[in-house]
Amino acid sequence: MLETKAWDASEYLNDEEDIALYLEAAFDDGSPTLIARAIGDIARAKSMTQIAKDTGLSRESLYRALSGDGNPSFSTILKVIDALGLELTPVHKGTTPKKATVKPRAKAKTKKTAKPKAV
Repeated sequence: MLETKAWDASEYLNDEEDIALYLEAAFDDGSPTLIARAIGDIARAKSMTQIAKDTGLSRESLYRALSGDGNPSFSTILKVIDALGLELTPVHKGTTPKKATVKPRAKAKTKKTAKPKAV
């Protein structure tokens, strides 16, 4: 008997370009359920445990919210998007958006300290 395994998109999201294109396709479809699920797939590919820590939400609630049956709040979506290092950028309908890119969030600037002088 032939055994099959359920297809898991998170196993194929290997780099930032794959992630950007996958998320773009979900947004092109326009289904809120598909968008939430795609964000969940990306979170699993990156490490749901780390996303939970970064958002302050439990892993269990994230799995539930970002499943096909979940109904995440917009606040949850924004927290996860931020934890993934992504940003949402509005584009007017009818304009040609730029090629999909994943924009890393800006890192906090650290204050440079002077190196001690050798005596």
